[in-house]
Amino acid sequence: MAKTKVKTRILDVAAKLFYTNGYNATGINEIIAKAEIAKATLYHHFKSKEAICLAYLEQRHSTFIKGLKVYVKERPTGRLQLLAIFDYLREMYRNDEFFGCWAIKTFCELPQDNTQIVALIQKQKKELLFFLGEVVGENLKNLSIAETEKISGGLYMLYESAITESHLHKDDWPIHLARSIAPSLYGNAIEKTKT
Repeated sequence: MAKTKVKTRILDVAAKLFYTNGYNATGINEIIAKAEIAKATLYHHFKSKEAICLAYLEQRHSTFIKGLKVYVKERPTGRLQLLAIFDYLREMYRNDEFFGCWAIKTFCELPQDNTQIVALIQKQKKELLFFLGEVVGENLKNLSIAETEKISGGLYMLYESAITESHLHKDDWPIHLARSIAPSLYGNAIEKTKT
């Protein structure tokens, strides 16, 4: 049990530093100092900074996607479920510790030959895209696969832009704007569903 607590503490400290300060700006010695552990203890749990980063990305994505799925299911079907990702993002933005997308921030700091972290980020982004496809499919009936992909892809692109731009501008107007544009992606389709 103690080992799990130490590993969790290391990951929590590293996650906060990676997200607020950036992956490159966070050194192993800083993680060790803030976690109040010995260097050997860190390397007992994680073989490298990259291993810590992979665990951090897994943890952040898992928390995000689980929270988003619950949030969407709690909304009435139809329009509100289709817009839920923007409402969820707005709630994330209102958190004092919002620094944009943890995955994209990390990706932008990596050399392109770091294939392991890049592959994980791509996998996680695809999981979000596929989930949005499920939301579209459940809320807009009788769509072709191409229509579903176009709408879910549009929602995904609006979300990705909104999370980045809201962090850049330190304002939530990009989230509100993305949310207001989203219905233009499926306006006719939602009317078809009602009939």
